[in-house]
Amino acid sequence: MTQYYIGFDNGTMGTKIAVYSIDGVLISEAYREHEIKYPNPGWAEMDPDQFYRVVIDGISDCMGKSKINPANVRGISCSGIICGVVPIDEDWKPVGPYIPFLDGRAVEEAEYVKHNAQPFWAEEAGNSEVAAYMPPIVLKWFMNKEKNVFKKIKKAVSASQYVLGKLGELKAEDAFVDWGHLSGWIVGFDAQKRNWSEKQIKEIGIPYEILPKVVKPWQVIGTLSKREAEKIGLSEGIPLVAGSGDIPQSNLGSGVVENGSCSDVAGTASIFTVISDIFSKKIAETKMLNTGFSTLDNQYMYWSFIPAGGLSLRWFRDEILRERGNGNSYNAMNKIAADIPIGSDAVLFYPFLQGRSTPIWPNSSAAWLGLSAGNSIGNLYRSIMESIAFEYLSWANTCRSIGIEIKDTTVIGGGSKSDLWNQLKSDILGSNYITLQRSEGASIGNVILAAYGVGDIKDIKSTIKEWIKVKNIYKPIKSNTDLYSKIYKAREEILNGPLKEIFDKIADLRNILLKV
Repeated sequence: MTQYYIGFDNGTMGTKIAVYSIDGVLISEAYREHEIKYPNPGWAEMDPDQFYRVVIDGISDCMGKSKINPANVRGISCSGIICGVVPIDEDWKPVGPYIPFLDGRAVEEAEYVKHNAQPFWAEEAGNSEVAAYMPPIVLKWFMNKEKNVFKKIKKAVSASQYVLGKLGELKAEDAFVDWGHLSGWIVGFDAQKRNWSEKQIKEIGIPYEILPKVVKPWQVIGTLSKREAEKIGLSEGIPLVAGSGDIPQSNLGSGVVENGSCSDVAGTASIFTVISDIFSKKIAETKMLNTGFSTLDNQYMYWSFIPAGGLSLRWFRDEILRERGNGNSYNAMNKIAADIPIGSDAVLFYPFLQGRSTPIWPNSSAAWLGLSAGNSIGNLYRSIMESIAFEYLSWANTCRSIGIEIKDTTVIGGGSKSDLWNQLKSDILGSNYITLQRSEGASIGNVILAAYGVGDIKDIKSTIKEWIKVKNIYKPIKSNTDLYSKIYKAREEILNGPLKEIFDKIADLRNILLKV
């Protein structure tokens, strides 16, 4: 009898559902898009039950396509948006919308905490700054601005674990969060204890009782109920395994499991992570990375992201080249950019179309510097590619400065298809860049957790290494790395000097124009 497992990943733009066999073979998969609502300027919210509906529909679809015996499905696990919150009542019903990391409604609450609370999170959580998008700050907004809603809130959970709870018909007293999703709270937890910090929660000013219990990602938190099983064509009683956040699960599913290993999610947002067994509050002092957890035991995950990383290339394609939706444009531009010398003839791009997240620079904006009449679209395009890698280097160097070794980087996402970009990143970071034969990310990571959680595999690391195979390795060219190091130094001096002041001036100008 072949054993099968179901995993689902509730991302920002959509949900992916997949069925795998015990030997890591993808049997069937489905994808469903999400709707994001923007009810006010700076706000973003989603219907919590939208996540549930697409999972139900997606599992039904996968089971229909796979033709497997439902009795052979051994476990279900999940991953989801690492930073966001669903407020629920005692019966696991939502009493408000899902608030994702895109939301900024809690600005006043964030400012209040910044100026009135003792920042214990810098030392305990490894994160120094408080921002409006963080779940505990959002809960404080509910407490201050939606008092009638707040009275109904018994617990706060993540999107994917809200779905898992519905599948098991859990109650608020069963509410849980794994330590991967706990990372997305940014503040409020003790990183070394992998649990909540009563001291921090008190300083933030929200009730401790609203927090879910922290569980291991492979812990069985319930079983599929009879009613839910009938909806999706499965058997009652299938174990539900807690799961983890989308970023740590993407790492796990890509084989990024060793200390010093890094990942590059080259998607719309460019996400860079470093795995380490070292916890250091010096990271918080730099304000350059967030501190979180790997899915695995005894590992921290330092991570940062460029909100408009890959989006910068898409914007260039859509708005500069006027080739909206043409995927072949990227290959054509790669060929043109390959003929441009290192450093793009001193053309520098700063990829802040959607702001700068680490460090948090609310006034930052995108900019090209160094343009001359002799430059071409190749200079512009290559400078965008280099800018993403330079941001990565700033984070890698921060880790190196506190003794965290940077080893190989595994790249996944659409950007991983570019040989030019992979080599360029390898040269700039001075480390190997690895692509994979299969790049299923969080989906396969979720299935690993399901199989491990029910006891069908004995070791997570060895299993994922059996399933995931290397496709290509891009090795840094020393002469290129040396030259890029000089360019990076000049770029940083500009960024942290006059350019930061210019960003503030541009923000003032925008405010003036908004009032016209």
